[in-house]
Amino acid sequence: MTQQVDVLICGSGSAGLCAATWLARYGVRAKVLEQRSGPMKNGQADGVQCRTVEVFESFGLSEDMLREAYHVLEVNFWSKDGKGGIRRTSRTADIPPGLSHQPHVILNQARLNALLIEAMHRFNDQDIDYGYTVQSVHVDSDNAKDSKSYPVTIVAEKGGLEEQFRAKYVLGCDGAHSIVRKSLGFKMVGDSSDAVWGVMDVYPNTNFPDIRKKAILHSDAGSLMIIPREGGSLVRFYIELSQGVVAKNVKLEDLQEQACRIFKPYTMDIKETAWWSAYAIGQRRADLFTKDYRVFLTGDACHTHSPKAGQGMNVSLQDGYNIGWKLGAVLTGQAGPELLETYILERKKVAIDLIEFDRYFTQLFSSKYREENGITEEHFSEQFSKALRYTAGLTAKYDDSIITSSKSSVPEVAKNLTVGMRFPSTQVIRFCDARPMQLVRSLPADGRWRVIFFAGDTQTYDAARRLQKLSEYLEDLVHTFNVPSSDIDSFIEPIIVLAGKRTKIEQEELPEYFWPVTGKWQMRDLHKVYVDDEAYNLSHGQAYKFYGVDKDHGAMIIVRPDQHISKIIKAEDLEAIGTFFKAFALPGKSRSSLVSSSQL
Repeated sequence: MTQQVDVLICGSGSAGLCAATWLARYGVRAKVLEQRSGPMKNGQADGVQCRTVEVFESFGLSEDMLREAYHVLEVNFWSKDGKGGIRRTSRTADIPPGLSHQPHVILNQARLNALLIEAMHRFNDQDIDYGYTVQSVHVDSDNAKDSKSYPVTIVAEKGGLEEQFRAKYVLGCDGAHSIVRKSLGFKMVGDSSDAVWGVMDVYPNTNFPDIRKKAILHSDAGSLMIIPREGGSLVRFYIELSQGVVAKNVKLEDLQEQACRIFKPYTMDIKETAWWSAYAIGQRRADLFTKDYRVFLTGDACHTHSPKAGQGMNVSLQDGYNIGWKLGAVLTGQAGPELLETYILERKKVAIDLIEFDRYFTQLFSSKYREENGITEEHFSEQFSKALRYTAGLTAKYDDSIITSSKSSVPEVAKNLTVGMRFPSTQVIRFCDARPMQLVRSLPADGRWRVIFFAGDTQTYDAARRLQKLSEYLEDLVHTFNVPSSDIDSFIEPIIVLAGKRTKIEQEELPEYFWPVTGKWQMRDLHKVYVDDEAYNLSHGQAYKFYGVDKDHGAMIIVRPDQHISKIIKAEDLEAIGTFFKAFALPGKSRSSLVSSSQL
């Protein structure tokens, strides 16, 4: 028998699970096929960049992650001391201040996957089908033109028996040796180098002073990078191996001996090795990322590179974060299938940038390259520090599309925000309970769009009048896109950031649209209004300055469900909101209901 599914996800790695979590959040059930017999127990990826922590925060998963993880706060640089040993030459903050409200942490991929699986169960009782090996994927291109069709045929094997599936959409999240990619005839383009590195997770007994800090060592024997792991004792070493070494011939003893040579004059007694490997550095990406906009490649299935910059798991997961909400929006009728074209526009550019960055970054670590090009230790540490914004995952800027409009935006009203980039966070006061909190906490990953309105001081006539006009306009507009009988904020949620003294403002002075009756019990939602003010014993009140917004004139920011900025608008340009949404969003009468906001 052939099973029919809306979305079939091949692989339960970072990309597949993140996409499945989004779909579960939308109330869409996906079929997730995984070759392993059960959940991942020990993953090799461990670096969790700031943006990935923000993604987990959007799903309500960051607290457990931050409690269990190692927090990377400082990077130390060590170089040759001229006597055959090494000395510390400089140090820097791992993340420059102000880039993100979340830290860079280290946590095993298996634990990250477990957090996503828990969220899938909580959101929509979503399961994973283990023990399946995908054999082939075929798209009926003619049938694919019908948006209601199931044009993708997938053949998978379990326990010696073949099963066949028909799907509307398929995600190839099955890694660097992707069967999905090979079935479609797509190729990996790029190159590999002769450079070979080893990696091992070890329990070291050493007198090296920075063993519990991220550190980069350049010695007469080669280069090494230290990544402390969670738990207090485990450490990861990335080790440069000699020219001419073949990865498949490397033995554990080779890595241990090379590490000891690099650490001299410090002693290094490796008590136990939990895991190790050796690899040749290469950078490749798929020539195509989709087939008829019905099958999409994500993660290692469409881009591979070296692991030293800690981008693999993170970029893969963010591929899933990008395609997941878009599939959810299409399958629940928020938007038409053309929304899925933006996945290729946005994530292919990210993949190309990643390959170029990784090529440059790995060259910096090569002893041969530094020697041939006169790269000094000062230049290395300077370039490494400059790359921290990229390695934090905070440089992705999406080009214009039906959901991203920089050309018609007015950037001068919010000088520190950029259309296409993720909405950064700073601290504000929630009006209803005087709680200091990050503004991005008002933008959870629940499928809703946000219009963030910097209203200014509503004690003044002009600001109060702008707020009243916005409430009247949005209250009328949202009925176009809302499903009948759904909450008024089920598709577009307003978020208000006020200026002025919080204690001089009363709730009833604000239009009721900004504290509507919603949810299971039809109670007032008081959690949409924030104030740029100081809390007790906490000095901040700098949100308008942080975002570059003038308090007298205000601004409006349209933010996508994935927290990227779609449009920056003048506070009084209400018609621009409707123009933006009407370009892609479908009428509410024709679509199914989203997950209720009361289930957050």
